[in-house]
Amino acid sequence: MRDIVNKSLKLNNDLDRYVEQALEQGRPVKIGWGRAGDERPKDGEFGVMTHLPEGARVLCLGSLGDCVGAANRGGTLTLRGDAGSMLGAFHHSGKTVVEKDVGDKVGFGMKGGEISIQGSTGDESGYSMTGGIILVRGHSGDRLGCGMSGGSIVVMGSVGSEPGIGMTGGRVIISGSCPPPPDGVEMRSIKKSEISEFSKLLDPMGLSLNDDALVLEPTGEVSSSVEGAEFFISEGFENISLYPNEDSLSDNSPLDHYTLLVQDGADSEGALLKIPWIMTCGTTMGSEKWKGVDSPAIVRTKSRDNDLLLVGKNEFCDAIDHVGNCSGIVFDITDFPGLNDAEIEGMIISLRSRMSGNSIILLRGRIDRIERLFRLVMDLDLDGAVVNSATIGGTRLASSLPKIGLSAKAMGMSETGKFVMIEVLQQPIAKDLIIAVASGCTALVSPCPDSDLSAKINELTVGIRELMREIGVDRIERIGRRNLRANNFDTAAISGLRLVGYDRPLKMWLDLR
Repeated sequence: MRDIVNKSLKLNNDLDRYVEQALEQGRPVKIGWGRAGDERPKDGEFGVMTHLPEGARVLCLGSLGDCVGAANRGGTLTLRGDAGSMLGAFHHSGKTVVEKDVGDKVGFGMKGGEISIQGSTGDESGYSMTGGIILVRGHSGDRLGCGMSGGSIVVMGSVGSEPGIGMTGGRVIISGSCPPPPDGVEMRSIKKSEISEFSKLLDPMGLSLNDDALVLEPTGEVSSSVEGAEFFISEGFENISLYPNEDSLSDNSPLDHYTLLVQDGADSEGALLKIPWIMTCGTTMGSEKWKGVDSPAIVRTKSRDNDLLLVGKNEFCDAIDHVGNCSGIVFDITDFPGLNDAEIEGMIISLRSRMSGNSIILLRGRIDRIERLFRLVMDLDLDGAVVNSATIGGTRLASSLPKIGLSAKAMGMSETGKFVMIEVLQQPIAKDLIIAVASGCTALVSPCPDSDLSAKINELTVGIRELMREIGVDRIERIGRRNLRANNFDTAAISGLRLVGYDRPLKMWLDLR
């Protein structure tokens, strides 16, 4: 598998250079042919030929994997072969043509442009698309157009079960056979105006829509504004206390509360945390609040060289403009529902190939999916994880500690030097940061405060230094679970911490000592 990853990264690196040269010379780029014109088809690469710029023309020969041609930004990609799932995901503009078959989720999250498949597609083509056109010359699988809110899908062949399920906008046109649609979707005959509308697209291919073609549209009976479940934290670390070591520190003992975020074994400077706290915000660039503040942050756009770039579905397309100017990325898998491991890795590869070699990559996921989150970090050989501790219906933050500890231990996160950060919704105090580190986390993540940022950082820094002296540790990484106590039995039961006044942890958590 790692061989395919390395091949994919190399292809993207080479392609970026070739495209830049070709644009200057006004010519296309050919991939899969030798200098003598002999065929050397690509085989298995995934996450490649993404983020093509306007005017770029790429012709590729071979059989490729997942996430090919994602986030096209105006280029033209022609693949003389077949491809795996998520072809043309988050397609923004331009045109993508595949001359054979493709897998599931063609045009996942598509916003514009055109995707043309000369063969057939798998399931869930047009998943969550908001605009653009997908043309399938052959057949399409189950759940065609599921969750789409705009754009058009034209299938010249037949389709599988539940076509249009969950759609709130757009059109699905089917020339072949089609089963009855699910609730919330109506089926009607095609209009002459629609036949004329799509003839401009189909005529050059020698295709046409017949009068008996069918059109699927949402009925409008299912509300598209249904509120999602609320995720929140009902209780923080209020019922956890700090417990000192036997040895104390002198008043003038040096204290080290710095943490360096850097790839294991890398010689780069990375991102330096002066205290174990990382803020999230839209951007740090040009912000008056961040003027004179050099603390790293997790941002959605326009990052500084020590920031981490948060990449969700709304940021994926434009992330290519910023990944070369930051310390790394936080890939938010909670924002990409329904993706398997290979699809996630394909999207990460599309960005990783444009990042510096020492950039870190973290996955952001939810506490109730923590086993999969940590497994992905290990399987994909990433640098760590950001664990969002909020849950549906609320959670007591102390209950996250054993989940993080046990899962990290089971997956070998600590032994391999992976970073683990716990994300909360409220503004932290110094004790919260100490508790997070003592529980095995690298740092605590929270939103940027509305108040004076420099003053907040200074307040937390002073507080951390005072607590370190009280506990009797001169280096922050020497703080551990032995320095934590639960104030009541309930907190001890859900956290696995020793109860105040007891010398040993509760029996069910002995393996977390």
